[in-house]
Amino acid sequence: MKIILLKDVRKIGKKYDVKDVADGFALNKLIPAGEAVTATPANIKVYEAKRKNADMEIKVQEELLFKNLSALKEASVTISGKTNEKGHLFAAIHADQIVDELKKQAHIDVTPSFLVLDKPVKEIGEHNIAVKVGDKTGSFKLVVKGL
Repeated sequence: MKIILLKDVRKIGKKYDVKDVADGFALNKLIPAGEAVTATPANIKVYEAKRKNADMEIKVQEELLFKNLSALKEASVTISGKTNEKGHLFAAIHADQIVDELKKQAHIDVTPSFLVLDKPVKEIGEHNIAVKVGDKTGSFKLVVKGL
């Protein structure tokens, strides 16, 4: 069955991709969960337009971020969380949280996909967070404090 993905689905594809999957998987999991719709000619036309708009938005964000990479070097973001006695956080800090705080504290808007995080931050202290846009990179300081 041909479907159009409405979200990034691991091991299947990215948002707005047209994929051919097993009928049962599409009808029992992807479509009821709101992760996909059937790929009718009308739906394909609608979602191709949405894909083009999303691609244009990403390009605009990349261009703005290219300009903001120099301001990003001096940015510092502070996040607090509960820790144990060894300095490890009970709840890890993910890219979404970092982006939200970067927007609040430094007034720089970054998409979570531009952050280069191997794994979520789980320890207090200072961390350099890399931001990669195309072939250019920048970084900012993330300070994690314990409560």
